[in-house]
This record gives sequence, structure tokens and C-alpha cells, in this order.
Amino acid sequence: MRCAKNWSGILASLIILFVAAGCAYNKQMTVGSTATLLEDISNSANKQSDLRIIREGMPAYLMLIDGMVEAVPNNARLLITAAQAYASFASAFIEDADKDYARVLFAKAKDYGLRALEIRGLKDSVSGPFNEFEAAVNRLDKDDVPYLFWAGTCWGSWIRLNLSSIAAVAELPRVEALMKRVLVLDEQFYYGGAHLFMGILFASRPPIAGGDINKARYHFKKALAFSQDVFLMTRVYFASHYTRKTFDKELFMASLQTVLDTPADKVAQLTLLNTVAHHKAEELLAQADEFF
Repeated sequence: MRCAKNWSGILASLIILFVAAGCAYNKQMTVGSTATLLEDISNSANKQSDLRIIREGMPAYLMLIDGMVEAVPNNARLLITAAQAYASFASAFIEDADKDYARVLFAKAKDYGLRALEIRGLKDSVSGPFNEFEAAVNRLDKDDVPYLFWAGTCWGSWIRLNLSSIAAVAELPRVEALMKRVLVLDEQFYYGGAHLFMGILFASRPPIAGGDINKARYHFKKALAFSQDVFLMTRVYFASHYTRKTFDKELFMASLQTVLDTPADKVAQLTLLNTVAHHKAEELLAQADEFF
């Protein structure tokens, strides 16, 4: 707990320094320097296995990012970093306990992600005609993959928590278009993350709405191959979406046990996410008798 307070204090101090520096003549240079520091903080956090430290420090980190975006609103890299930060916090720490708050966080992530895409050339992502949107997506190239993937992930997460909204669900084909473009340009990006997204999508939908368990299996197999059992969230989602859908308890149990048997710090940069995966695997295993 003491470390968590220290972490929050450091980030709060950075915010104060940043606000003061915002009065300086060269704000762009100040933000650029702070962005480098943000990357160092992020790299350190990704290696952290104590989730309490990250949970308590994250709000200050988000405030810092918001301040940077306020100072430099047209930096696509900064915007997509902000989108990732908000979505990660919501997914890892908030969603299971407070859906309403998670919706707010994912909405902020979606906004940042779409603003990043607009800078990359994708205008009117939500309101423009779908055929024009899809054509614009297909003009983006490999340098745009991180923006396509992370914006799509944030947008999709926001939709997932707003399924009671017809307007929100109507935006899903646009997210699919983003992920399909990622698959064309670089299907291995972020451990096959676009395949994982599509696997979840095909497994979650009923057949009448485009669900297809065979397509889900194809995408999950690709994602598992690209994750190489170092990105453990892939197996967690495979267990929670595919094996439950196919009523395969043995595969469900085996997949989650593989997660627990794999050290969270097998790859240092994935320690934080894999620690979250361990917790989610334990929770799912405890509910196995309810699922099957």
C-alpha cells in the first residue's frame, strides 16, 4: 500500500510539473519530453505484478495523459496511447465490479481512438455512410495498423457494454471493418489480436446475427498460434467464449490450467496483463460447475 501511495504521489507531481510547464513558450517540446517519460512509466507498469499499485496509480496517470492531450490535441500517437490507457484500466480493474463506470471509461477510450483515426485520414467514422467509411479504411496501410487495432478494440469494448442501445450495436460493422483491415495488413499484430477479436465476435453472436462457431474456431486457433502461450489473455478468452459455447468442459479446464501453469513474468513486458489473466482464470475455474 505504501508503494501504491508513492506511485500516485509521483504521478501527481508529474501532473503539477506538466501544468506549470504548460505556461512555457514551447508547449510542444514540453509535451514531447513528457511523452517519453510516459513511455518509461508504461514500460515499468507492464512489468508490475502487484495489481494494487497499478490500480491506485492509474487515475493519476490518466489525468496526466488528459493534460497532454489538452495541450497537443492533434497528436495521433498520443491519442491512441490515451485510448489504450483508458480501455486497459476499464478492462483490468473496473468492468467486473462497476459496469456503469466502465462504460464511461470505454466511451473516453473510444473518443480518443476515433480522434486518432481521424488524424490518420479516417473522417466521420461514426456518422458517415458505411461504404465511404469502408473505402477509407481500405486505403489505410501498414503504418496505420496500431491505430486501426487499438481504436477498434476500444470501440468494440464500448459497444459490448452498450448492447441495449440499438445505435451502439449499429456501429459494430464499422469495428469489424477496422479489424478485417488489420488482418489484411498484419494478422500477427499484438499476438494476433484481430483474430482474437473476430473469434470472440463469431462465438458470441447467435447464428441468425452472423455467429459462426466454425469461423470462431478458425480465428481462435490463429490467435493461439500467434500468442505462443506468452500472451495469456488469449487462452482466457478462448475458454470463456469458445469452450463454453461448445460445451467442452475438458478443454475449458485445460486451457485455464495452462494459463495458471505459465509464469506471469515469462515475458517481462506482459507481466501485468498476464497477472490479470491469472486472476480471471481462477475466477472462471471457480465457476466451472455453473457453466457446464
